Amino acid sequence: MIRFENVTKRYRGTKRPALAGVDFEVERGEFVFLVGASGSGKSSCLRLILREDVPTTGRVAVLGRDLRSLANRKVPYFRRHIGSVFQDFRLLSTKTVFQNVAFTLQVTGSSRGFVQQAVPEALALVGLDGKEKRMPHELSGGEQQRVAIARALVNRPQVLLADEPTGNLDPATSVDIMQLLARINAGGTTVLMATHEAAFVDQMQRRVIELRDGEMVRDETRGGYGDRSMIPQLVPQEERGAAATAAFTAVQEVQRETESLEPLTAEMIASMKAERDAAAPEAAPAVTRTHPIVLPEVDVAELGVADRLGLSAADDDDEVGPTS
Repeated sequence: MIRFENVTKRYRGTKRPALAGVDFEVERGEFVFLVGASGSGKSSCLRLILREDVPTTGRVAVLGRDLRSLANRKVPYFRRHIGSVFQDFRLLSTKTVFQNVAFTLQVTGSSRGFVQQAVPEALALVGLDGKEKRMPHELSGGEQQRVAIARALVNRPQVLLADEPTGNLDPATSVDIMQLLARINAGGTTVLMATHEAAFVDQMQRRVIELRDGEMVRDETRGGYGDRSMIPQLVPQEERGAAATAAFTAVQEVQRETESLEPLTAEMIASMKAERDAAAPEAAPAVTRTHPIVLPEVDVAELGVADRLGLSAADDDDEVGPTS
């Protein structure tokens, strides 16, 4: 389906290659995560698969075609078999939902009858029934991404490439999009997704290909995200407001009182001991020193949105897919 054979890609003006000796194969019907830090080579892989670039050395074959030998005039026909979804949606702002999805078919010369049949089917697949006449600005971010997915699927492609499709979405909407991609894959479409969403990768346990500085460092059948050192972490913010100010003032007051205490001399300790012995021994308080108050550090828990994916058990009755 997709094969990289010792692929190296160099861009003019750069010292380090974007890809260096990358070698992998994606089988028909697989769901594969392409992970790695920014600049690791994920987008370069997708560009090569779409024939937007050609490798400097090595071979890229997609759907049985060597893309280096593919004539430029045949590239648009080749791309009809590959759907693409991006982080920024890339919808036409002056066209309705129906027109955005139909545009792909119209530029490829599809008949009006086929357009009238295929577009509603694609919109129904992504859960946008009844919103054909809406404009992009009237939709939420998640709905706009669904339009982009419908546009990618309306040609019934064999491969769906997704480049950070949840990057601009809130956690709950991201879960919905991931569930949709999983159902599309269950219908037989091969899905290759480049992502930084570690929680989804860990939860879904699909095949993971990891890139680092242009080199492939891992190819795991049922893997997790792996190295998270390059992912920004949530940092607890300093609490502000009246309550926080009052608590801080109280701590400062206790510390000032502690620092103002006179050191206990041997004579003072002996005098206090004599007074204690003269009184009831069991009622005498013990002499202790006050230590500075240490506030505990707060750890921010990782967002657990992926626990709601519910993708561990496949539903045999779920027939949602690009060929439904």
